[in-house]
Amino acid sequence: MIVLERFIAKVVTQIINPVILLLSAGAFIVFIWGVFEFIAHAGDVKKREEGRSAIFWGLIGLVIIFGAFGIINIALGTFDLAPIQKPAGS
Repeated sequence: MIVLERFIAKVVTQIINPVILLLSAGAFIVFIWGVFEFIAHAGDVKKREEGRSAIFWGLIGLVIIFGAFGIINIALGTFDLAPIQKPAGS
């Protein structure tokens, strides 16, 4: 069983955490791009609408990503499970 726990810990630290970080960065970049489009093209209705859409989807992405992170932490606390940390020696 300890082998399975070590494997899961490595998968989380080596794959899942970087993917979450990458998705968070992508959603933030979409949000910032939308703000730029909205401000830079304030006179053009079509570009302003594209910027508003990018802002909306960037925020939705951030809410989903951080919401999932929060739900995972609440579940770990509720079921009294230790958070998965980086294995010693790696």
